[in-house]
Amino acid sequence: MSAATSIATAPARAGIIGALADCAELMKLRVTSLVMMSAWCGYYLGSAKSGVSSLNWAMFNSVLAIGVVSGGAAALNQVMERDLDALMLRTAARPLPMGRMNPRWAAVLGLAATIGGAVYLGVATNWLAGALAALTAAAYAGAYTPLKRHSTICTFVGAFPGAMPPVLGWAAARGSLGWEPGVLFAIVFAWQFPHFHSIAWLYREDYVRARIRMLAAMDETGRATLLQIIAYGALLVPISMAPYWMHMAGRAYLLGAFVLSAAFLCFGIRMATLGMKPAEPRSKPRARYLLQASVFYLPLLFALMMLNPAK
Repeated sequence: MSAATSIATAPARAGIIGALADCAELMKLRVTSLVMMSAWCGYYLGSAKSGVSSLNWAMFNSVLAIGVVSGGAAALNQVMERDLDALMLRTAARPLPMGRMNPRWAAVLGLAATIGGAVYLGVATNWLAGALAALTAAAYAGAYTPLKRHSTICTFVGAFPGAMPPVLGWAAARGSLGWEPGVLFAIVFAWQFPHFHSIAWLYREDYVRARIRMLAAMDETGRATLLQIIAYGALLVPISMAPYWMHMAGRAYLLGAFVLSAAFLCFGIRMATLGMKPAEPRSKPRARYLLQASVFYLPLLFALMMLNPAK
């Protein structure tokens, strides 16, 4: 019996409010909000470098368009994985596994949001940003999503489109790229490994049931997973301080970035020193602490970067 069957007695959403709630879930509103926040940071820093105020209609259009593209890619991801989502307790209540939404309609919505958002971004800002947004969505839905069924390299591949939001924001503000958005990319790229490995550790049973080849689901000893958590967490410390050395942020940011990144690394080390396998229930609380730390880390780091720009 699937996980979706086990919760089939859950009340169905009805009316316009229910349909909107399903659309928000289909487009992963919480994840999309984080994407928009990262894009805003990239736009803010890019516009500051070009001497243009970041609080304008171009900024609003940029962040909104990037959010629409992100939501569209998330919808396509759920269409492609609806059979897997039905097998996992964490995702079985989503609109597609529960039959509250037609897969064809969801696919049309996802394609319309992805293509329309990219065109919207290109028209509102520049076509470099629009093209990069389209390529990012294509990599997420076309490479990362199918790879989850076949190889543990999926997390590494998925980290590339996952790290693009601040780059898209920068490109929207300036119409060009450079080393600065590369640093923003590197921060989000490294952050994703502790974040996603902690999720996979927490929901290992779900991933095993659905045969999704996340590292924590395939790594019975847990050593490879913990090694990546520590390695990328350690790498994040110097990377997070790079904006100061590249004259993107001030001294307060430098100190704050070190403290935040060192604390984030400590959560990973604390989880690793427990020395337990992913299947052992006692390891779950440490993974949950790391996940919670990751959720706070990125917004705090970007907020500090924006509040303390280089003079």
